[in-house]
Amino acid sequence: MADLDKITILVLEDNSHMALILREVMRGFGMRDIREARDVATAFEILKDNHIDIALVDHNLGDLDGNEFVQLIRNADDSPNPYIQIIMVTAHGDRATVMGSIRAGANEFMVKPVTPLDLYEKLRSCIENPRQFVRTSSYFGPDRRRRQDPVYRGPWRRESDPEGGVVPEECELAKAGRPNVIEG
Repeated sequence: MADLDKITILVLEDNSHMALILREVMRGFGMRDIREARDVATAFEILKDNHIDIALVDHNLGDLDGNEFVQLIRNADDSPNPYIQIIMVTAHGDRATVMGSIRAGANEFMVKPVTPLDLYEKLRSCIENPRQFVRTSSYFGPDRRRRQDPVYRGPWRRESDPEGGVVPEECELAKAGRPNVIEG
């Protein structure tokens, strides 16, 4: 069980009722250091002035959307913590919204209405199994791969892999003429 009483969290939610629900659920988990912001500017200032471990970010905000906020935190030169764990929370669970949040650099994604168990599992995942971060020319954020497959015997894809990113000759994708190397 995750020790949540030592975690500092930021809730960026423009709906005061939803913010209250999230706050009370997290207090039920034993969390005490919960900061709240109703807009991006306030959230950015809170991040500058405080050590925040995890941010719960509403997708639909007034001035910027949640994805724009995540990109700002991940990529701005004056970002106070580009490595913060970010959980996107939204009422829209369609594929485009989920993929947009992942591409922006969110660590986790939740669809409202949020259940206490789901929130607890997402918080625990951020604490106990944080993802490594990846930087490419077009993306900075948590590694998008959910799981590592210990029995994967496919082609190497990264320069840091043992074969230096070279696709083995026996790879079916290589035979078909399709590259399987992810540029970094």
